[in-house]
Amino acid sequence: MEALELAGVVTGVVAVALTVRRSLWCWPVGIVNVSLFAIVFWRVGLLADAGLQLVYLALCAYGWWQWSHGGPAGGELPVGRAPRRILVGLLAAAALFALALGALLARVPSASWPWLDATLAAGSLAAQALQTRKWIENWAVWIAVDLAYVGLYVAKNLLATAALYAMFTVLAVAGLLAWRRALAGRSAAGRAVVEAAG
Repeated sequence: MEALELAGVVTGVVAVALTVRRSLWCWPVGIVNVSLFAIVFWRVGLLADAGLQLVYLALCAYGWWQWSHGGPAGGELPVGRAPRRILVGLLAAAALFALALGALLARVPSASWPWLDATLAAGSLAAQALQTRKWIENWAVWIAVDLAYVGLYVAKNLLATAALYAMFTVLAVAGLLAWRRALAGRSAAGRAVVEAAG
C-alpha cells in the first residue's frame, strides 16, 4: 500500500467517525481525504471515482457551511428527514447520471468497471448531497454504496481501500443508529414544548 492510500484510509475513517458524531470537523478532514483519494483513484484508472472526489471537495465546502449556518436563525443544522419529493428526485437524478456517466466511461479505454464505477459514483453523490443537509437517509444510501465499493476495490487490488469501505459500512450503520436517536430526541423535545405550551 502506498503512502497516499494509507493517508486516505486514516483521514477517511476519521472523517466518517466525526460525521457519525455530527461534528463540524468532519468537513475539513473530509476535504483532505477526498484530495488524497482523487490522486489514488486516478492512478488505478477509476476515473469516475477520481472525478467524484473533486465533486466531493465542493460538497464538503458546502456541507461545512450548511451544517454551521443552515439551521434555524442561521445556527447549527439539526438532523432531519429528506422531503419525499426531494429524495425521489435526487435518486432519479442519480440513476440518470449513472446511465450517462457509464455510457461515457464505457468508451474510455483506461476506464475500469465503467458501469459499476459510474453507478457507485452517482450513488455516492446522492448520499453526500443528503449528508450536506443532515438528512438521515444519507446513511442508508451510504451503506448500500459502501458495500458495493468493497467488492470493486478488492477486484482492483486496493485492499486497504476495500478495508476502509468495509469500515465505512460499519460506521454508516452506527451513523444511522446515532442519527435516529438524535432525531427521536429532537422529536421528543418538540413534543414536550408543544405539550408545555398547550
